[in-house]
Amino acid sequence: MTAVLHDTTSLRAVYGAFPTGVTAIAALVDGEPVGLAASSFTTVSLAPPLVSVCMAHTSGTWPVLRRAGRLGVSVLGADQGALCRRLAGPAGERFAGASWQADEDGAVLLDGAAAWFTCSVDDEIRAGDHDIVVLRVHDLRLDRDVDPLVFHASSFRSLLPRPQEPR
Repeated sequence: MTAVLHDTTSLRAVYGAFPTGVTAIAALVDGEPVGLAASSFTTVSLAPPLVSVCMAHTSGTWPVLRRAGRLGVSVLGADQGALCRRLAGPAGERFAGASWQADEDGAVLLDGAAAWFTCSVDDEIRAGDHDIVVLRVHDLRLDRDVDPLVFHASSFRSLLPRPQEPR
């Protein structure tokens, strides 16, 4: 089947057929938390440990966040859909009601996430209307009891419940 690309709405709808996790990229900048939601997060390499995220050229937040020495990447938990919507909304309201911690390097990590990475920018590659930002992982944590938030077809979803392991 051959698809004809007519507009970004059609393209976005087809891209949405691929489910993704949702992350928050955040750091302290001038003593205040700055962050955004990103569903374009992916692993890149085990050695060295690298991950990536894509940032739109139109983002007003990324140029500010980019100044931070360390970035926190929080893999949002299944119950954090409302927080994700706030992180995608007006900058002044993004952390309203959110519980978070900043490490000694200024990386902001959100409480209740499924996993956390502390990273620094390793490389940026221009790609169309976005930049692919390669992040070097310096530290990480996992909460096996928290299922990730899943974004699919413009909606938040969750994984099916885990089967009980035999005792």
